[in-house]
Amino acid sequence: MVGDVHPVWPVDHGGQAVTARVSKSQSWDAFWAEAAPHAEVEIRGVMVQVPTDMPMGVEQRIQELQDSTELEDVAELVSLLFGTDCIAQWREARMGLKEFQTVLTWGLARASGRDTTFAEALALVEQGAPAGKGPNRAARRSQSAATGGPSKRTSNASTGSARKTSRS
Repeated sequence: MVGDVHPVWPVDHGGQAVTARVSKSQSWDAFWAEAAPHAEVEIRGVMVQVPTDMPMGVEQRIQELQDSTELEDVAELVSLLFGTDCIAQWREARMGLKEFQTVLTWGLARASGRDTTFAEALALVEQGAPAGKGPNRAARRSQSAATGGPSKRTSNASTGSARKTSRS
């Protein structure tokens, strides 16, 4: 590292690398505000920052709350990902459940580092994939790797024992 110049992820600036100058008195927050990618998108009239990093604790909270139907629990996760009051504003804008699942799937995928589009997130929701994940395991395994078709039985014979009682 030379002096107080820190390289930052490459951005298209005519082929030149972007750098952020950090003085010895600059805080981490000021540095990260310059260095982190910033993009916003409008979702149902609400401008939200596109998630580019998974907030600490979100994956654990998802596991803890996966069976919860409480609005407060869902709102907690949405606020960690998109910001406070988004869910209330989306409800006021009459966002539907499928639409909400699509936004959540998209946001979690983006926060996990996958450059997912809204259309790809919708396709995952329609396939029944959990938010932020790829197609479910059963869907992936329903096709035979060799032929692309469903797997076929190799034998009609049972591999289990026909005996009803044990021999002593």
